[in-house]
Amino acid sequence: MKVRRAVLSDVEELAQLFNDYRTFYHQPSDIEGARLFLKERLSRDESVVFVVVDEKEMVGFTQLYPSFSSVSLQPMWILNDLFVAPQARKQGVGQMLLDGAKEHAIQSGAKSLILETDWDNVFAQKLYEKNDYERDTKVFHYTLPLQ
Repeated sequence: MKVRRAVLSDVEELAQLFNDYRTFYHQPSDIEGARLFLKERLSRDESVVFVVVDEKEMVGFTQLYPSFSSVSLQPMWILNDLFVAPQARKQGVGQMLLDGAKEHAIQSGAKSLILETDWDNVFAQKLYEKNDYERDTKVFHYTLPLQ
């Protein structure tokens, strides 16, 4: 298996994984919507996507969005999405994706790499903590739903 940065020509195959990720989070299946979303992000250079490819197919991805820390005056990355296909779990794919994201963040001079996960996603939490991600106990995150 190999981790690499996704390119626009990967959108067709990546869209299926992205759709599976969305349905994991209880969203309706929408392959065309997934395809268009990814195509827009990659063609506009609005996100960075890393994929893990085994001998025959993509088996995982992570998507990073750029952001900035006004307080520290530095860039940072939001690790917004991470998904491993069920048949590829417990084979190091998640670790490969985290390593690729970290390397990219370091090379781009980022202050930090941040993420969030559901409170009951204990497998992901263990992986993040094993990789020195720290659970934030100092601030609360709020969301204003607009739709």
